[in-house]
Amino acid sequence: MPRSFRLVCEPEHVGLVEALLRAEGHVFTPEPFHPLARQLLEEPTPLGASMAAAFGLIYIQDRSSMLAPLLLQPPRGGVVLDMCASPGSKTGLLAQLVGSTGMVLANEPNPRRLATLRQNLAVLNLAQVVTCGHPGQELPLSEAWFSHIQLDPPCSGWGTVERNPRVREMWPEHKLGPLITLQRNLLRKAAALLAPGGSLLYSTCTTNPGENREQIQWAIEELGLATAQLPSLPGFDQSRSQDESIDASSHGWLQIRTEAGEGQGFFYAMLTSPGPSKNTHLEVDQVGSKQHVVATQKKAGPIQYPQARGSRKRRGENAGECGDTPGIVIDPQTCPGPRGAAWERLPPGEVRDFGGRVIFLPEPALSRGRGLALPLRLGWQGIELGRMGGGVLRLHPRMRLLLPEYVPGRGVHLDDVSDLQRLMQGQSLALPSGATAGLQCAKGATGAGVGGRIGLYWRGLPLGWVTLKGRRYLWSAK
Repeated sequence: MPRSFRLVCEPEHVGLVEALLRAEGHVFTPEPFHPLARQLLEEPTPLGASMAAAFGLIYIQDRSSMLAPLLLQPPRGGVVLDMCASPGSKTGLLAQLVGSTGMVLANEPNPRRLATLRQNLAVLNLAQVVTCGHPGQELPLSEAWFSHIQLDPPCSGWGTVERNPRVREMWPEHKLGPLITLQRNLLRKAAALLAPGGSLLYSTCTTNPGENREQIQWAIEELGLATAQLPSLPGFDQSRSQDESIDASSHGWLQIRTEAGEGQGFFYAMLTSPGPSKNTHLEVDQVGSKQHVVATQKKAGPIQYPQARGSRKRRGENAGECGDTPGIVIDPQTCPGPRGAAWERLPPGEVRDFGGRVIFLPEPALSRGRGLALPLRLGWQGIELGRMGGGVLRLHPRMRLLLPEYVPGRGVHLDDVSDLQRLMQGQSLALPSGATAGLQCAKGATGAGVGGRIGLYWRGLPLGWVTLKGRRYLWSAK
């Protein structure tokens, strides 16, 4: 089965990311169902080891796995809950769909998988995502909060048999009882969190009817949910059910057919909570001829950084959590260290210092006046931008989101992909003449740029921040 991936970059950088892939010999073609999806045709070296992957500009993902966010169709500026998020494949695409003024709350109960989720999201520079770690069926959230929920629960994985030949041996049908119970508990919680008129996308990577069609029937009969029409996406056979036992209105469901080359054997069904929206924090958004129930958002605009306030984090609080007063709100534009960082590229929100960890908190999570503020007991965390040490703010090398467009004298500009490969192999390179001419050295920093770091670009494509060592520079992921 052909491999697929998606681009994770600004629209104006799509051509440059594709050029970077081609420079290493990768050949690909567009997928018809999404403008940022690609199908790999030739892979001379592992795609996961490519420069585009190393800098978080692509994400390898099965084409059928991409469908869940695309079928859910959250609007720009919307707020979405991803109940079982790791490793972040669907979370990342959801974040791209809601854009910089929206937010995705990504939950993962397993600590190890939660760490993987956070690492993947940081590499992808998705600042509009916040994460937490709770059993999905026990999420400490108020009812009817979300207009869009994605539920991709643990399942038997029978649809991945081509990749995992022994999956049917590991999960024979007579051992699936606990999984089915967990799926129902998660569905019950999702139904409680879903706002009236909202959309719940249930998906699995199994072909087992007991985890798919029978679970949807149970949700209809026991939870009072209803099925809704799935949108049509080009490139798939759209094998929809017209089974009256599923829904009298025959809206049906979708089972991806592996044998037809559609991708891994995923199952999708759209569920909705009947009734109009009655929550004050929701509104109806008119998009063309369609209406969507979405979380109210402020108009996008320049981010405002309040003066420092609040208190140091209290003993027992997790760094990066948000509640009433944890951390100190800072203005990064006045912090010693950063020079030339494009802070205006951050989504609306706040930057806070949590005992040396500099965390971004998106505005939708802080909207106390509209009832959307995430509670402290949730233990949620925003993306880490960098560290504060010795009074100097040092951005993480992978934080390409904060790189301005390249201009001569403000960063390292490379044209040869072999130079990037040498950097990623740990070699230092000679600093080009004039690379730091337009940058000022911050007080207390070890060199020009961001705490001894300057921007790295390939043919104008922002990649990250390299560390200066005299007249040389090197790449370090820390």
